[in-house]
Amino acid sequence: METETAPGLQPLAERMRPRTLDEFIGQEKLLGTSKPLRVQIESDNLSSMLLWGPPGCGKTTLARLIAQRTIVFVDEVHRFNKAQQDAFLPHVEAGHILFIGATTENPSFEVISPLLSRTKVYVLEALTAPQIVELLRRALEDKERGLGNENVEACEEVLFRMAAFANGDARAAYNTLELCVRSTKKEPPESSSNTEGGASTVSSGVKKITAELLEEVLQRKLLRYDKAGEEHYNLISALHKSVRNSDPDAALYWLARMIESGEDPLYLARRMVRMASEDIGLAEPGALAVTLAAKDAFDFLGAPEGHLALAQAAVYLSLAPKSNALYLAYGGVLEDVKKTEAQPVPLHLRNAVTGLMKNIGYGEGYKYAHNFQEKVTEMQCLPDNLVGRTYYQPTDQGFETRLRARMDEIARLKKNVPKITTDRNGHRR
Repeated sequence: METETAPGLQPLAERMRPRTLDEFIGQEKLLGTSKPLRVQIESDNLSSMLLWGPPGCGKTTLARLIAQRTIVFVDEVHRFNKAQQDAFLPHVEAGHILFIGATTENPSFEVISPLLSRTKVYVLEALTAPQIVELLRRALEDKERGLGNENVEACEEVLFRMAAFANGDARAAYNTLELCVRSTKKEPPESSSNTEGGASTVSSGVKKITAELLEEVLQRKLLRYDKAGEEHYNLISALHKSVRNSDPDAALYWLARMIESGEDPLYLARRMVRMASEDIGLAEPGALAVTLAAKDAFDFLGAPEGHLALAQAAVYLSLAPKSNALYLAYGGVLEDVKKTEAQPVPLHLRNAVTGLMKNIGYGEGYKYAHNFQEKVTEMQCLPDNLVGRTYYQPTDQGFETRLRARMDEIARLKKNVPKITTDRNGHRR
């Protein structure tokens, strides 16, 4: 005979499951105000669906919140074989049940096509560290379901570390918090005297979750880190400057330090995309593609497997030839845009899309480069007040040596280009 588990004996993650949509944290793209899925839930106008997302992101909780009528909820539906999945089809087709499946695997590969075609797939994202911190705070304050009666203290940094090591999994964060609470004793109560009446009062002891305790519970060293403070900026500066200095060993070290300290890997991916353009640029055009691929690989694999893709990008950037020519060129352009007169586009560069535009000279004198043997003309393309300005000056590093040679060639061709012009319609004359 089955018996219900007493509420106090249930895991914290189970006790703290949201009971309403308003308590649900995360998945704003699906459940935000006026978002389609939220509207369907609130109006009880749902169709069968698959919830696809990583562990601890809220799939089961969302399914429970949806349960307003006969629902068959199949968790980890990818574990069901083809015949077992087939068994749901006639009931889904007849509308006898509302089928909700949840899976951590790509349903395109793990769910049979007939069932997939009869369901709407909703993709849930891993929770962010701030969202998990909010859930942990709620658990510490909730006296009915959470740990509010335990008199637990945990500073913001400890909660952030706990959330970061959960890797987007709220259940894992709850389990860590609960284990920390069970692993610490209350500090001795402090007594104080009431100066007015002379009576003494005793404050109840507290359970303090320290960084040292968390380190013991996780069985891993907690590196000093403050995501919003100086150490965050120190570490990202060290990573960036190691890459710029072509030191792959140092780049790998600082990257690992940040990842192991709980930094958002996608933040690191974004910074390396910036490095690819700022410090490498056209000396190695492939650097930008490598960093973007690393970002996509982490999105696809998640942690910890995706960390290797970030490491690959860091080493590639470190060993790539370096150039800040593009960075300086764009900075020079921005300075001129801000400080010089914004002159109109020369008439010959404008498109004459109406008869009136043609009559007043739009497009007149334009030289169509493909009409010239070398595909180059001496036509002026900058406004009059910036003629002769040179912004991009390639270095002698990597691919930029070829670009510099090409720029020299273009300059020579412009001096010797035949004087062929085109009329307003782009025809030679």
